[in-house]
Amino acid sequence: MGKIDCRACLVEELTDICLKNNIKKFRAKQIFGWVQQKGSQNWEEIRNISKEDKEILKQSLYIQAAGLVREQRSKDGTRKFLFSLADGERIETVLMDYEKDVSRDRQTLCVSTQVGCPVGCSFCATGMEGYKRNLSAGEITGQVLDVMRYLQKEDESFKITNVVFMGMGEPFLNYDAVLKAVTILNCEDGQNIGMRRMTISTSGVVPRIIQLAKDNPQVGLAISLHSAKDEIRDILIPMNKRYPLAKLLAACNAYSALTKRRVTFEVVLNSANAERSEAQELAKLLGGMMAHVNLIPVNPVAGSGVSRPPKGKIQMFKNILEEAKIQVSIREEKGLDIDAACGQLRQRLESEEYESVDQS
Repeated sequence: MGKIDCRACLVEELTDICLKNNIKKFRAKQIFGWVQQKGSQNWEEIRNISKEDKEILKQSLYIQAAGLVREQRSKDGTRKFLFSLADGERIETVLMDYEKDVSRDRQTLCVSTQVGCPVGCSFCATGMEGYKRNLSAGEITGQVLDVMRYLQKEDESFKITNVVFMGMGEPFLNYDAVLKAVTILNCEDGQNIGMRRMTISTSGVVPRIIQLAKDNPQVGLAISLHSAKDEIRDILIPMNKRYPLAKLLAACNAYSALTKRRVTFEVVLNSANAERSEAQELAKLLGGMMAHVNLIPVNPVAGSGVSRPPKGKIQMFKNILEEAKIQVSIREEKGLDIDAACGQLRQRLESEEYESVDQS
């Protein structure tokens, strides 16, 4: 059995490792606190465990921080981080700052779950880059820990309050690692992020929707819907051919029945689909469901061939849904000027020459 990443371990798992190595049980909770609460990036930073015990634990455990390659800052406060992983692959993570709005005092981190994405949505930059591999639970939680640690250099009280699994990749195609990361981030001795402050987005992996309702009904569910017609969704989201709308909506209804929670449906609007007939079809599709529709004006992605509709058409679309008694909002744009908005994440720099940012 190989070494295990501390960032992917619950206290119980660390306890088992300690006991197997004749190390006192309470050390596990100390290690968890150093790694998951303080964001320690190596064994040397853990100061209340003896050198002897550390040397023993190093035979079973490792701490692997990602390398921060670049940070970009948007004029609206959004910050995008490009991380290099241990094998040289790269991912992007986005922090959305809502603290200027007193009614929504939160710091939301959008994390990636895969290197690239296999789904291939036609409007998404990540899918255009292809798929490399799943992220481990430690690499997923690590995005939260490394961003927190980096920003606490600016403000010691900084805390990530919300996490959305909406970055690079399809979370439900890496289900076990994502669910474990959720559990770790929720731990009281770690980041202590409430389950209801975390949301998982999927393009429509139907079996996992029901499984999430049973495994963790407290976590929010968002569906990348984008069209009320199978023939259009087949083009936008190829996965629709395997899980068409009838199966997807049945799963969402089952999810709401089990959890008593509404589902958020994300709809990207472009110059072609922001029409009255499309809004009416969507209203008919979602009528009577426990649903909230999040309208997203399409963001510029080179090579996608789609463009943003006029604001008047977006408002018209919203009005039709509201008339049908469907809860709806227009997503607040965040990070558009640094390619950090919905559908814009990639894992590479425009120039492949780069230097890592100092995180110490």
